[in-house]
Amino acid sequence: MSTATQAHEATPARPQGSTLLGAYRPGPTSAFFAGPRGTLLTEGALRAVPDPGDVPGALREARAAGVENPLVVGAIPFSADRPARLVVPAAARWGAPVGDDPLLTLDVPAPSGPSWHQRPVPAPEDYREAVAAAVRAMAAEDGLRKVVLARTLELTAPGGADLPTMLRRLIHRDPHGYTFAVPGDPDGDGGATLIGASPELLVSRRGSAVVSNPLAGSAARSADPAEDARRAAALLESPKDLHEHAVVVEAVRRALEPLCRELTVPEYPVLVRTAAMWHLSTTVTGVLADPGTTALDLAMALHPTPAVCGTPTDRARELIGTLEPFDRGLYTGVVGWEDSRGDGEWVVTLRCAEAQGDRLRLFAGAGVVAASDPEAELAETSAKFGTFLDAVGLGSTR
Repeated sequence: MSTATQAHEATPARPQGSTLLGAYRPGPTSAFFAGPRGTLLTEGALRAVPDPGDVPGALREARAAGVENPLVVGAIPFSADRPARLVVPAAARWGAPVGDDPLLTLDVPAPSGPSWHQRPVPAPEDYREAVAAAVRAMAAEDGLRKVVLARTLELTAPGGADLPTMLRRLIHRDPHGYTFAVPGDPDGDGGATLIGASPELLVSRRGSAVVSNPLAGSAARSADPAEDARRAAALLESPKDLHEHAVVVEAVRRALEPLCRELTVPEYPVLVRTAAMWHLSTTVTGVLADPGTTALDLAMALHPTPAVCGTPTDRARELIGTLEPFDRGLYTGVVGWEDSRGDGEWVVTLRCAEAQGDRLRLFAGAGVVAASDPEAELAETSAKFGTFLDAVGLGSTR
């Protein structure tokens, strides 16, 4: 592929998402990103961009070097003091949305790979205690309204994961969501891949049009249609979940209002579903006040939202550091792309895993508020693990 393929205008010969997925090969400079606007495959790196503030300069350099409408792709971590995993790729190809590709929505055979050993970190009883500690902190501190606590599930097997097959299975479960595989580097040796299927659009920009789709408040799906409908209805009427959702939407409003001359925030959330979960969802739309504000500018103004951190942000982040016995790395950061015009899509890094060697480390979190029950939050994280457990052929876990 030549650098000229970085320009990503739609053409009559736009390939199907399955074509690009079939061409994806995991590596330190390969990235795959699929969403409702299209499917992106990149290879090589003209320049790494560890500081998001350097993205405009990196894109100008690429354009001056002859790349037509260059882009940046990759992930930004949860913690502001960690370097981003962003690159200006040497080559990029765009295809049709995977949800429109019948080849990617056909049945996918069950995995026939290795037998995985599972190890939860922290242990379930320790996670329940962490939730209880967060609830106690909210009862004791005025102003502390929400803390998002995560846990991990470490899977190990000889040879590790078949990432292209996992991507296909993730797409099959939720073809209209956001699926990604980008370089990750938790240990500093460049050998990791961040892979996931996020349901949550942090922000997109197309021209002056802005869209953000915060999700907060969740319930596990049921295989029984009547029970599934009951859970959905209960979620839509749950005071605890409606409060959790309102906190996030208000934070999105506060972040975007200074940047938009028009902003529309629906009064009530709606239900959206993935294969594993029901979520409360609000689609916020706006029109930029300054056309120079880029998609990444908007993403950094929003990140981290209370949906992945809590509120107030600084105190919630402090509690997360105290109560979570691991480094989140890229989990609950943002992943996506932006071009030299400032258009782009950035999604919240959820339903994801770090793949490195024989290990696959899964992440899942739950929003803890004053009314939270530790057992219920443990169950919510277990349900969220289901996306990846299905992708590797495993059942449910505690």
